[in-house]
Amino acid sequence: MAKKKDQFKIAVLGAGSWGITLAYLLKEKGNEVRLWEFDPRQSKMLDKKRCFSPLKNFVIPSEIKISSSLKKTIEGSNFLVIAVPSKALKSTVMKIKKIKETIPPLLISAVKGFDYATLKRPTEILREELGRSFHICVLSGPSHAEEVIRKMPTAIVSASANRQAARQVQKLFFTDYFRVYTSDDIKGVELGGALKNVIAVASGITSGLGLGDNTRAALITRGNSEIKQLGTKMGARHKTFNGLSGMGDLIVTCFSMHSRNYRFGRYIGEGMSFSEAEKKVGTTAEGIYTVKSCIKLSKKYNIPMPVCAKVYDILYKGKNPAEATEELMTRPLKSEYPEGG
Repeated sequence: MAKKKDQFKIAVLGAGSWGITLAYLLKEKGNEVRLWEFDPRQSKMLDKKRCFSPLKNFVIPSEIKISSSLKKTIEGSNFLVIAVPSKALKSTVMKIKKIKETIPPLLISAVKGFDYATLKRPTEILREELGRSFHICVLSGPSHAEEVIRKMPTAIVSASANRQAARQVQKLFFTDYFRVYTSDDIKGVELGGALKNVIAVASGITSGLGLGDNTRAALITRGNSEIKQLGTKMGARHKTFNGLSGMGDLIVTCFSMHSRNYRFGRYIGEGMSFSEAEKKVGTTAEGIYTVKSCIKLSKKYNIPMPVCAKVYDILYKGKNPAEATEELMTRPLKSEYPEGG
């Protein structure tokens, strides 16, 4: 059978919930999809059992080829989707670099976070290590894998400095349940997707403490203000943080039990230790790593971020969550918009 014009060979790196979900969405659109899992034992298990526990009863279609061979996964692909945890991105990119000749011309990052050592965003790492001969696009927005894989409607953003690349990715992922908008503010989209995870941990902590909706609404609003102040100081556009990859992603991450960051925070608020909460969540909660970068960025750009600072104190300095909440509430009084904006 002849291949349809709009069908592609696509490599997806990262066989976690989001990587599997994106692979499934792309397969459903008629593409040939290969999924990479770095751990050979886990790769064989996924290939044999075709299930991933966080996605519950979902069965990975046999059409999706699963492998622990990076070269086999990437070779001959038209698009490369990277959906590994942020802490694993640098090591993954170094592996990709060794087989650079196999990389397709368009890379799609679904990674949310920073490299802690350098404070670089995912696209900065990709660009620095792989060079400028590739177009890079970011895919971000309110998109819990557990809902997308059940084809529940959502809308996200495809962002690239190259407008044509952003539109290519928009068309590649668009379905009647997965609406994709474009943006050229790649920095703002990445910052919103990373920093909201820290606020989601804070939201979970307030929930675990048994505090009310008023508390969470105030905390999320002030947390969003911190994100905007830092993001615009770093060169992103203010309006991006009001969009899907900003406020949209922040809302869903701060209120949903699908959110690993929210659940982790909630367990902390209920009295669990860091290790107990991390173990119970089971998969990577990016906010527990991003908060470290957040504190360094706050100091670097001289932007006060009290909500993020308290999350850091709770997770890494042993601060009691109830005391941290009281300290936030009793800070010196100020105008909501000191500069009138």
